[in-house]
Amino acid sequence: MDVILLERIEKLGQMGEVVKVKPGYARNFLLPQRKALRATKDNLVIFEKQRAQLEAVNLQRRQEAEAVAAKMDGLSIVMIRQAAEGGSLYGSVSGRDVADAIKEAGFTVSRQQVHLDVPIKTLGRVPVRVALHPEVAVTVNVVIARTQDEATRATAAAEPEEAPEPAEAGEAATEE
Repeated sequence: MDVILLERIEKLGQMGEVVKVKPGYARNFLLPQRKALRATKDNLVIFEKQRAQLEAVNLQRRQEAEAVAAKMDGLSIVMIRQAAEGGSLYGSVSGRDVADAIKEAGFTVSRQQVHLDVPIKTLGRVPVRVALHPEVAVTVNVVIARTQDEATRATAAAEPEEAPEPAEAGEAATEE
């Protein structure tokens, strides 16, 4: 089935492109979510009339998402979970858990915006991608620990240490 995209969709296309998709994907996702129109002559004419308005709305949403991304940049979320001695969690941390933790930090994020390839099942620091807009994404660091002390140590250990000054490295080379 051919559809006209009303917004950029990852791995599919940009706004205004006519793309071929499977009928079920169009009927069950793209059309009900108002992310696409069926590619008919009438809809092409309607889309071209509304294109400037749709692009303006998309630009405004993208700017809002970029502003939120600037605030979220470098955000680190600490989650306390029970775990075995080997570091494996009793259970797992899903996208929903991460979205709830981000909401507690004061940002509005739905669980569909949190992209986890697989649920988190071990202790440690995990970078998680959050798509605020189809064109704007930010990486949030999620620290999974047993206690608050462990979380503090994991956060401190993950921060880069200061590199030695170049003058010190040069002095060591001349002493040999």
